[in-house]
Amino acid sequence: MKNLNIILIIISILFFFTHNLKAEVPHFLDFKLILNQSDAGKKAQLALKSKLEKGIKSINNKQKKIQEEEKKIIEQKKIIAPEEYKKQVSALRSKVSALQKERSSLLEDIAKKRSKARKELLKNLNPIVENYMKEKKIRVVLDKKNILLGDENLDITKDIMSLLNKKLKSLNLN
Repeated sequence: MKNLNIILIIISILFFFTHNLKAEVPHFLDFKLILNQSDAGKKAQLALKSKLEKGIKSINNKQKKIQEEEKKIIEQKKIIAPEEYKKQVSALRSKVSALQKERSSLLEDIAKKRSKARKELLKNLNPIVENYMKEKKIRVVLDKKNILLGDENLDITKDIMSLLNKKLKSLNLN
């Protein structure tokens, strides 16, 4: 009888520890994949890419006009007075400077909007992950980029992306 009690105690302790160990296995998700492949993430990336391409196209057109203007000034160098030449070169330099400022402003604006979209996506993603963790009794979720090897059964990316796509259709980039 005494041996039976000891065996039952040992079995219950082992059951308790194995149950707790199972709950403490860290799961992981691929945040980069969610950023790039979720519905909202894809739409945000397409919008930002389109804005960047339009801006670069506009800047390239202005750059071509400035290059043409530069050629005209060089051709007229011997014809016009030195003061007029200096005046035209100075005006051309200010146009080049303005174009460089416009290019850096465009890139800075796109970077800010990309950062804002990332923050908004993360803001919407956190409660989804927290609820998922509570439902599945998960205690730790790591980003996949920080994991060298892991069991694919512990990857919750698809589940989280599905939940995010239901909740968030697009991001406000303005």
